[in-house]
Amino acid sequence: MRSKAMVIDSDILSEADFQRVSDMVYRYCGIDLHDGKKQLVQARIAKRLRLGGYQSLSGYLNRVISDASGHEFAMLIDAVSTNLTSFYREPDHFQFLAETALPELMRQGQNQHGGRMRLWSAGCATGEEPYTLAMTVLDAIPNASRWDIKILATDVSTHVLGIAQAGFYGKARLEALPAGYQQRFFRSCTVDGDKGFVVAPEVRQMICFNHLNLMENWPFTGSFEFIFCRNVMIYFDKPTQQRLVNRFWDILAPGGVLFTGHSESLTGIEHKFQYVRPTIYGKN
Repeated sequence: MRSKAMVIDSDILSEADFQRVSDMVYRYCGIDLHDGKKQLVQARIAKRLRLGGYQSLSGYLNRVISDASGHEFAMLIDAVSTNLTSFYREPDHFQFLAETALPELMRQGQNQHGGRMRLWSAGCATGEEPYTLAMTVLDAIPNASRWDIKILATDVSTHVLGIAQAGFYGKARLEALPAGYQQRFFRSCTVDGDKGFVVAPEVRQMICFNHLNLMENWPFTGSFEFIFCRNVMIYFDKPTQQRLVNRFWDILAPGGVLFTGHSESLTGIEHKFQYVRPTIYGKN
């Protein structure tokens, strides 16, 4: 029987321990856990120690390293990464997509029978962003069913991907949606005694959820018309941001658009994108 877990004190992470965790996380997924993140990391690792019944921090970290399945390391990444999101977050991006970017795409050689369109939610967290993308596309393109439209939704956290794939949300989560979206794109249901709403099949079928570490090789070769990578790069240092932005350029189709978060900027990064408006960049 596993013995009782260690008592967690208020200063569980020494500087050496924090550096060890920071180095592991940075090497794996590029997240820069600078000194300002120490208290957050400390609190979340303390929770992992309690839940896992570990007797010491060094024992826990040794387990993370030695676990050949990668499960415990994935749990560490889940613990230290922040997954704050909401439906229709930063709504001007979706308005631009619906009112400017999608009409322009349809004018560029597409016809009433539709064509191919690929979107990528890079850092999809619990799914609100890709579902909002799907709803925006369905609302903006009357004949969307005639198009070959797919949305790739990826995240480094396996935990949040499970929530995203379930597509079940409480009523409060839907309050930011435009008028009519809840009635059109969600169905009321009860899961394990909890009342809420599940994403409608016509929305869900547009999206493919996959685990992906942005720092590793990307298992796709086709191009995307739109990439949403919002409030993800704030966790990376400048060299990592630059590498990622240039990889996005390579995978975007001509005329494609990159959307970043409003707390992010490409200032100080060498890139080929054309500035469209704050946090929106085009590839011409």
